[in-house]
Amino acid sequence: MFIASAHAQTAQGGAGGGDPFFLIMMIGLFAIMWFTMIRPQRKRQKEHQKMVSELTKGNEVVTTSGILGRISQLDDTYVVLSVADKVELKFQRQHVHAVLPKGTIKAIGS
Repeated sequence: MFIASAHAQTAQGGAGGGDPFFLIMMIGLFAIMWFTMIRPQRKRQKEHQKMVSELTKGNEVVTTSGILGRISQLDDTYVVLSVADKVELKFQRQHVHAVLPKGTIKAIGS
């Protein structure tokens, strides 16, 4: 009883020209997602990659785990941070979150 009427409604609705509207709606939805989610994320990734590639010895940085330190050694993959007198920690370059202005660690420590 209900199946026959439901089948008749889908057959009629599918041939009624709803397909172009659905296609336009899907394209619009993708465009909205692109400009609100994907594009800003790619921009942040490019900025982070640029910042990581420009690291130099002596920069004061903060890692993604929140550790502050001064870069004492660099290579292609790793960075060694001096976090206190005679205390050095080795991190992957990708885990550097931000470069701090010179003197930040000294200002925080006092």
